[in-house]
Amino acid sequence: FFPGLTAMEKKLAEYKCNTNEAIQLKLVRFPEELEDDNTTFNPEYSHQVFGDDEVAFGYKGLKILLLFRIDYTSKVNEKFDCVEADDVESKIREIIPPGFCTNTDDFVSLLEKEVNFKPFGTLLHTYSVHNEEAGDDITYQIYKADMTCPGFREYHERLQTFLMWFIETASFIDVDDERWNYFLVFEKYNKDGATLFATVGYMTVYNYYVYPDKTRPRVSQMLILPPFQGEGHGAQLLETVHRYYMSSPTVLDITAEDPSENYVKLRDFVLVKLCKDLLCFSPGRLMQGFSQEMVVEAQQKLKINKQHTRRVYEILRLRATDMGDAEQSRSYRLDVKRRLIGPYKKKQRELAKMRRCLRPEELTNQLNQIDLNMQHEQLEESFQQLVSDYRRVLERLAQA
Repeated sequence: FFPGLTAMEKKLAEYKCNTNEAIQLKLVRFPEELEDDNTTFNPEYSHQVFGDDEVAFGYKGLKILLLFRIDYTSKVNEKFDCVEADDVESKIREIIPPGFCTNTDDFVSLLEKEVNFKPFGTLLHTYSVHNEEAGDDITYQIYKADMTCPGFREYHERLQTFLMWFIETASFIDVDDERWNYFLVFEKYNKDGATLFATVGYMTVYNYYVYPDKTRPRVSQMLILPPFQGEGHGAQLLETVHRYYMSSPTVLDITAEDPSENYVKLRDFVLVKLCKDLLCFSPGRLMQGFSQEMVVEAQQKLKINKQHTRRVYEILRLRATDMGDAEQSRSYRLDVKRRLIGPYKKKQRELAKMRRCLRPEELTNQLNQIDLNMQHEQLEESFQQLVSDYRRVLERLAQA
């Protein structure tokens, strides 16, 4: 089971627990849900708290219930020479704000006060989603908040701890910087005749200054909590945020910080949905190629930057192209590949400059760093991958 380990090492290896499995999170509305394992979910990441291995040492059967309670079946003791169990509690206390519950009764009494909770900030958008289980439509609302809203600072402190468990590169933000905007999604539900609100997810956006009198909002972190994922809330949130900034004459365009693959897919869908009815994206115009007119219209009307407009153009042109027609298909492929080859051509130009001014031995060194094997297969592979991503966006658009 543990080949080549001493008896002592084998013994100690039994006291290692995967922290992504040990940590258990719950979103609780009713006291009976505390005992319901179906409401429990695990984090995707715990490396920010427990190190790159995502392991806690010193326990068997470790469970960390983020109410906040720690259970285990056994723990290492001093009989093991110089071995100490990890202080799991203090590691977690570092990222969880003070004032949390460690006792179920306290938690239940706090739950009763939830009736008084109301969303923070300004209501931007209301929508509903049909829920098969409930056999009914459920209403959701999106609000924009900031730190001047009473109670929001404390609420945000708790909410942002979720980022650490679900975003690989998450970090806490400086809430005293007024250039942050916060967008929150809530579900409306009824309990004993009262209307209550449950947190579904949120997004933080930072407003960068652009000379002389504009701002460029940059999406920093976005999270839809796991029990609500796959229901379309991310698209509703991103579209609402875009529409919010679209109405502002001082906003230049919207970007994102180090976007994940999933975020790019979501953004493709939302931006294509917003752009598809613009005149410059009509099928006839699309077949004539990417134009400056598209860049200007998408930026002025929808606050979309040039790079994202180009992706939207490629996706919508794919929709307008009959890929079974040899001529149309070839024209589309060449158009996309011309863009894909751009960065390689830039490298080749840089290399030509180096040839003129570097000594031979320096050039060999540089050549090793710049891979010129921009093979035909590589380009074709990139193209095929893009087309399959684009098709998924178009399938989602057809269902919307």
